[in-house]
Amino acid sequence: MLDERAKTLLKTLVERYIADGQPVGSRTLSKASGLDLSPATIRNVMADLEELGLIASPHTSAGRIPTARGYRLFVDTMLTAQPRQWDGPQIQADQPQRVIANAAQVLSSLSNFVGVVTTPRKPSLFRHIEFLRLGERRVLVILVAPDGDVQNRVIFTAQDVTQAQLIEASNFLTQHYAGLTMEEVRERLKSEVEQLRGEIAALMQAAVEAGTEAIADQEQVVIAGERNLLTVQDFSSDMGSLRKLFDLFEHKTQLMRLLDVSSQAEGVRIYIGGESMVVPFEELSVVSAPYEVDGQVVGTLGVIGPTRMAYDRMIQIVDITSRLVSNALSQK
Repeated sequence: MLDERAKTLLKTLVERYIADGQPVGSRTLSKASGLDLSPATIRNVMADLEELGLIASPHTSAGRIPTARGYRLFVDTMLTAQPRQWDGPQIQADQPQRVIANAAQVLSSLSNFVGVVTTPRKPSLFRHIEFLRLGERRVLVILVAPDGDVQNRVIFTAQDVTQAQLIEASNFLTQHYAGLTMEEVRERLKSEVEQLRGEIAALMQAAVEAGTEAIADQEQVVIAGERNLLTVQDFSSDMGSLRKLFDLFEHKTQLMRLLDVSSQAEGVRIYIGGESMVVPFEELSVVSAPYEVDGQVVGTLGVIGPTRMAYDRMIQIVDITSRLVSNALSQK
């Protein structure tokens, strides 16, 4: 899409804007790019980049700033993350809650932005399941995990069932499916459900959904450093943006959805605001990576900050922190 000259000028513009926070003019670009081009030629290239939606001109300045699309092209094709000596703290093996809280603080203090870490997902295994009739078409599902953890959920059935039917369903589920994850039970039920009586099959499917929800509700996100955003120039002058950001951290649902998407990808991922529904604000970027316990992905961590961030450094911070958390949680 771009020739080498245009790529060099875009890369220079993005790097200068990240470093200085000021719109970049053609004279600055001429000096910083190392290209022997006249100011008129540079202005023509910048006009082309603006037409492609890669840079924009703020009303108050003759200079240009990158758009979300410009940042994306920079991150995907021009970013060269240099390996650096790790100057951050180590994360020691400890109770999972302490490891997660420590990791959020490390991410926040090193980035000077917001550190976020989801708590480790437990495997959705069950050792035993019981049903208790609460009233007409209302049933309490009691799920006991292998570690003794108990989850309760109330479900509503399409038709009334007796306590004897509930005991039959409980015995069948425990006998045939104990030790499997909820996902495995759901898959097996799809093929075996025809062999079961209608009300029992429906009851078990409802129980599996309830169990899956119970596990999901245990997931939380630990956040550190929200106050750092008060000092970020890109946000501090706009109370509306700050209010939206703090609302995001307050409600957490959207944040969990974003981090859940990140956990399904390998390595470090970068989400730039305004380019998708995943990140809800134009001015916001998220750099995230999954972490593992004993080789299994169990959660996600990352840095949330302005689109004008030093992406190469954020990638290093997030990547190394995810490895440190994986090591700390995998040590028994």
